[in-house]
Amino acid sequence: MSVAVDPAEFAGKRVLVSGGTKGLGRATVERFLAGGARVITAARAIADPIAGVDYVRADLTTADGGEALASAALDRLGGIDILAHVVGGSASPAGGFAALTDDHWLAELNLNLLATVRLDRLLIPQMIARGGGAVVHVTSIQAVLPLPESTTAYAAAKAALRTYSKSISKELGPKGVRVNAVSPGWIMTEATGDFLGKLQAANGGTIEGARQSVLDALGGISIGRGAEPGEVADLIAYLAADRAAAIHGAEFVIDGGTVSTV
Repeated sequence: MSVAVDPAEFAGKRVLVSGGTKGLGRATVERFLAGGARVITAARAIADPIAGVDYVRADLTTADGGEALASAALDRLGGIDILAHVVGGSASPAGGFAALTDDHWLAELNLNLLATVRLDRLLIPQMIARGGGAVVHVTSIQAVLPLPESTTAYAAAKAALRTYSKSISKELGPKGVRVNAVSPGWIMTEATGDFLGKLQAANGGTIEGARQSVLDALGGISIGRGAEPGEVADLIAYLAADRAAAIHGAEFVIDGGTVSTV
């Protein structure tokens, strides 16, 4: 069910969405645009640009890439009011912990933790100087429900991001900058299909068999499906909006009931 969006909800707001060209990132860019924001984002390659978005070609897993995006945001928009950290994912092979080399670990940490840490360090100071801003970190339920087959390093990086987000919220709240985290479960994106293909290639069988193996590892999803990217993007936008002004230092799980513990 589509939800009506106030086209002036983010009027005058400058929003940076990290990794905004596909999947959840693209849905988040579209959500902020629909609310009237000016949006800047980055990707290694920009194949299908969205009209009205400022794009920066940059690899956010590197310090140079983060600096390029932050510099472009300051130069083109004059500053950032909302940081939505959506960049993330896993490219590690199946096969358990022993299959993960140092290079795999470093790649997962750079993508899922350090890309966000660097952008925060570069852009939050200008929020503090203005006395206001909102930051949303996208973590994962794998921080508390890791899957050992191929995403151990990803889960560890997201757990670190979750802790980092809580820590800086204590520092930044008194300075006028709100920090919250969104913890999705399985999201039905292009990357989901790629991940299932990797499992099928490693273990044999069918794509449906790979999908079922993930559901079994998760213990099932109560609502019977993964979340749509737009549903998660709506939650990110809500936490960044002025109407959520009293929500700070919190983590919101959107997983269809996957995590069954309190």
